[in-house]
Amino acid sequence: MDTKAKLIQVIKQYAHEHPGNRSHDNGHYFDTPLIGFASAADPLFEEYKSIIGQFHWTPANILEQVADETGPAEGTVVNWVLPITEKTRISNRGQDKYPSREWACTRDFGEQFNDELRRLVVEFLIVQGGKAVAPILHEEWSRVTDPKVGLASRWSERHAAYAAGLGTFSLNRGFITPRGIAHRCGSVVTDIVMEPSARPYSDYRENCLTCRGEKCGECIKRCPVGAISEEFHDKDLCQKYTYGPEFKELKKKYGVSVTGCGLCQTNVPCESVIPET
Repeated sequence: MDTKAKLIQVIKQYAHEHPGNRSHDNGHYFDTPLIGFASAADPLFEEYKSIIGQFHWTPANILEQVADETGPAEGTVVNWVLPITEKTRISNRGQDKYPSREWACTRDFGEQFNDELRRLVVEFLIVQGGKAVAPILHEEWSRVTDPKVGLASRWSERHAAYAAGLGTFSLNRGFITPRGIAHRCGSVVTDIVMEPSARPYSDYRENCLTCRGEKCGECIKRCPVGAISEEFHDKDLCQKYTYGPEFKELKKKYGVSVTGCGLCQTNVPCESVIPET
C-alpha cells in the first residue's frame, strides 16, 4: 500500500475510533471524512495571493517554516472534510437565533478533535520520511483584517479544500461538498508528492443553487442578523453577532469555549448534499 492509500486509511480509522470524535452521549461529532489532495505546485495557490491577499500563504511558504532552506516547489496539500452528523444537524434546524447545544459542542470539542487529526497526519507523514506542517496550528498563523476582503487568515482551509476538488463556495461564503455545507475542514502541507485529486467543477460557486441562477436563498432567511444577501456576506456583522455578549452567556450555559452559529448551514437545501436543480 502506497503512502496516499495508507494515509486515507489512517484518517478514516482515526475519525471512526478516536474518543475525541465522541460526544457526551457517545455519538460521533463527525461522520466519515471526505479526503482530497492538491499539488503544492498548483498555480491556484499563487492566485489566492491576489484573490485573498498577499498575506495568504502558499504551500511553499508553509514548508519554508519547517525546512532549513527555501521550501521545495513540489509536494502535496492533504485535505479533509469532517461532515457533521445528522443528529447534530437536526438539533440546529429548529433554531432561529442561537445554535443548539449539540452544534456548539461540535464547534468546540469537535474542532479540538480536528486539531488532533491535524497532528496525527503531520506525525504520519514525518514517519514516512517527509516534512509536514498543519498551517492552522503553526505559531505564525493568524487571522487578518484586510481592507479588501475583510476578515481573513494566513491560510484558508476551505480554499485548500477547493484546490483539492472537495467542493465549491456558496452564497453565505460557506463550502458545499458532496456531503453538504455542515462540516469542519482540515489540511496538512507536506513535501511528499502524491497524486492530486481532480476538481470536478468549472466554477468556484457551482454547487450553490443561487449562485448558478436557481431559486433558493434559504441561507439569507436563516441568518438572524441579516449578514447574508445575494450580493454580499458581511463577515464583520456575522462575527460581531456570534462573539457578542449574548453568546458569552450561551457559552456558559452550554459549557463550551466557543459556540459557532451554523444556522445558515442547517435547514437549507445544501445542508448535507450538493442540491439538485
